[in-house]
Amino acid sequence: MYENILIPTDGSERAQDAVDHGIGLAAAFDATVHALYVIETKAHYVFTAAGHDPEEMDEYRTYGRGLVEEVVDAAVEEGLDGEGAVRSGSVAQEIVEYADEKNIDCIVMGVQGRSGIDDYLVGSTTEKVVRTANVPVTTVQHRDV
Repeated sequence: MYENILIPTDGSERAQDAVDHGIGLAAAFDATVHALYVIETKAHYVFTAAGHDPEEMDEYRTYGRGLVEEVVDAAVEEGLDGEGAVRSGSVAQEIVEYADEKNIDCIVMGVQGRSGIDDYLVGSTTEKVVRTANVPVTTVQHRDV
């Protein structure tokens, strides 16, 4: 049913819950895990956008590569294939475009990430992905235990 599963991550606890769920789902279908980190450069909120300073962008790329490598390593530990990417732009748009380009069958993401903006049920990025993706999107709610 699923051959390619995309797990976008931003390093938050909510994203980690989605990583865990996504890898479990991929294991059930022996699917390839795709990890994606997007550097927000077109943010609606000034405090979430990366600037155009090359050093700052390099820091975001390094951070993103580290997160993506962690997800791919976790997939490989489960006996799965994994690949990762770091992109920049509008987060929701980049997630949907990556899914289209890589023939993703399902996107697994947390309902709210790093933005710190408390949306009622689903974070604005997740909501945009749910509305615009051409594949099913599984949202994972973070539960404080």
